[in-house]
Amino acid sequence: MTTPQPLLAGVRILDLTGEDAAGVTRLLADLGADVLKIQLPGEQADRGAAPLVGGTSVPFALNNANKRITTLDPAADADRRRFDELVTGADIVVDDGALTAAFGTSCAELADRHPELVAMSVTDFGTDGPYRSWQGTDAVFYAMSTALSRSGPATGTPVLPPTGIATATAAAQAAWAVLAAYYHQLRHGGGDYIDFSRFEAVVQALDPPFGSQGQAASGLKRSGGWRGRPRNQQIYPTFGCRDGFVRICLLSARQWRGMRAWLGEPQEFAGPEFDSIAARFAASKQLNAAIGELFADQSMADLVEQGQSRGVPIAAVQTPAEALASDHFRAVGALAPMPTAGGDTVTVPVGPFVVDGTHRGLTTPAHEHAEPQWRAARNTPGRPRKSGQRPFEGLRILDLGVIVAGGELGRLFADLGARVVKVESAAYPDGLRQTAPGQAMSPSWALTHRNELSFGVNLRNPEGAEIFKSLVGRTDAVFANFKPGTLDALGFSYEVLQKLNPTVVLAESSAFGATGPWSARMGYGPLVRATTGVTRLWRAAGGQEEKSSQFFDATTVFPDHVAARITAIGALAALIHRERTATGAHVHISQAEVAVNQLAVEYVAEAAAQSGLPITEDPAVHAVCPCAGDDEWCVISVRDQSDRDTLAALIGIDLPEGGAALTAILGAYTSGRDKFEITEQLQKAGIAAGPMNRPADVLDDVQLQFRSLYSGLEHPLFEEAMPSETGPARYRRIPRGDLRPAPTAGEHTRDIAHRALGLDQNEIDRLVADGVLFENSVLIGSTSDQRTAP
Repeated sequence: MTTPQPLLAGVRILDLTGEDAAGVTRLLADLGADVLKIQLPGEQADRGAAPLVGGTSVPFALNNANKRITTLDPAADADRRRFDELVTGADIVVDDGALTAAFGTSCAELADRHPELVAMSVTDFGTDGPYRSWQGTDAVFYAMSTALSRSGPATGTPVLPPTGIATATAAAQAAWAVLAAYYHQLRHGGGDYIDFSRFEAVVQALDPPFGSQGQAASGLKRSGGWRGRPRNQQIYPTFGCRDGFVRICLLSARQWRGMRAWLGEPQEFAGPEFDSIAARFAASKQLNAAIGELFADQSMADLVEQGQSRGVPIAAVQTPAEALASDHFRAVGALAPMPTAGGDTVTVPVGPFVVDGTHRGLTTPAHEHAEPQWRAARNTPGRPRKSGQRPFEGLRILDLGVIVAGGELGRLFADLGARVVKVESAAYPDGLRQTAPGQAMSPSWALTHRNELSFGVNLRNPEGAEIFKSLVGRTDAVFANFKPGTLDALGFSYEVLQKLNPTVVLAESSAFGATGPWSARMGYGPLVRATTGVTRLWRAAGGQEEKSSQFFDATTVFPDHVAARITAIGALAALIHRERTATGAHVHISQAEVAVNQLAVEYVAEAAAQSGLPITEDPAVHAVCPCAGDDEWCVISVRDQSDRDTLAALIGIDLPEGGAALTAILGAYTSGRDKFEITEQLQKAGIAAGPMNRPADVLDDVQLQFRSLYSGLEHPLFEEAMPSETGPARYRRIPRGDLRPAPTAGEHTRDIAHRALGLDQNEIDRLVADGVLFENSVLIGSTSDQRTAP
């Protein structure tokens, strides 16, 4: 089945951005929006953005695909009138400030003049606050968002994540924020102005210190304790083999037994205590030595095949070029050829969206010299508008998602007003339900599932399946992130759901997608990163590839958080399509493809270089420099000759071109200086720089405090309020999200069964007694009274 029209057909978007924000509208163009980009006469800066392949800027080509580009001159009266006409005809304007200033206005003023317009200003740190004039780069955002503080060897210099992830993460967050405001306008009327901060987006969506927590949870103490990187950088160890590296990810007892059998049942690891992760980690030195000896003389391909046959989660640690050349990505249609100015062709990722079984991504390169007019007929509401404070008020969602990528998807909608029912199983509880001894609820669950309801049902029971079907008939969307085939095996394929509810939207994500050679592989995040080339990129500058200890991506949960947002964008686009056509859609997001598209520039450049094509590399140097204090660091970005000249004047000496030599000089300059003071000095001089923050530093950050990014989430099962973000961006009209406590498992089962399904209390009692439904006797304050069942 194919969607007759693109999901965002009829949505008009005026792109007034430069290099750093162009990815926002590319995501929406992939889904069918009519994106018209305006440039000024002679404007060529973005086209020179490195890396270049054969004279073609890879960032420009990728970020502006599927768009039309036109030139308007602010000095010409006719072009000024045309600019005003285009704004009047637009649904969405995305602006980074420079172009609107050239036309004598601002994004906020455009929103004031056009009450139905959704206008979003994208800046590095926001339009107000102490950092409003600061400049950011990916490296600066990694440092200030806490990602850097968790990457690298336990002692010594931290290791920057690969360039590109921060910008792409901010683009996904911005696309989600602006599309939510557009949906609000479509359903409830009235536009909005969004003051979007790339820094805040990276804090919220890359590897957040507060939220559905990964390793950042270990850094919440305000003082004392270990100051270096997490000591478990090899918790998912990589091993050298004959032609590269492989990574294993042993979690369950069954997986460990498969590994032990592979080792030949060694007596020293035969004890039942090794069924636990803790015991294996305690013996990791001896265990990893045995595994390393077993793997050393074998090939990556043979090891992966053997591991899969034994039920051992294992993956080859591929290079980006190897990932792009894989049979899997080619088989599923995730790649496309793109011509360069030199007449060559490079292979590029098409984008992460799969709708009704077909990739909806790159179809055409940027259309230069387009007519300055709208191509698409304007989208109009398919039903009468209703009043509502938040975009998704009235939406009903059944959420089967688990862990981070699944849990965050539902929460993103719940924060903006949707009634999200978390469908839970007593036999297979969500991994975020795991708690420490004596703990009633995990902080990760409390933060990930706020504002939601919980319905406990056994979907494998025929009566439970019928109850779920009844709920599907009255819902708008179903969310899931099971292994491909699981939903079908439960009897709830998209075709079945569509028969129950012809307008339902099914939004799924999985590790490697629904089809292709890798789709059946075990999809843990560390294995996704290894398979897609992320692990090979995430290593120290100048690191030796023959040393598996040089890979430092083990303590991140990338790409889970951003995959949730990409899935949310796809789901929301399908809901917008539903408003217009009264038809549903099936969105499926591959987390592997999300990772590849996040780093598309790096991947394309490496693949081109390996093919022998001429490459002009990015001359920027991002230096991680020591500062005063115990394991304190800052990042300084030297982007071009202008930055080099400014720094030379500050330091008083000429600076070398080479990255290592330049970093050494900058490190000598910052050593012994306070990381906040040196950052302030450099930013005032126009140099992008930032301190390396830990989670406690983020809470104390004056910019985030000024802009009220966090509020205290109070929960009856926790003694202290937990820091929680309250929305994807700062809206003018849409209020910040409520912070209703996350439910206990099955907390709302009885209420939903009675009020939504019409079951009486005796029947509910029977269903609970028979194990069809389950409920939790622990009540959370008065949340059942605060929320209405779907």
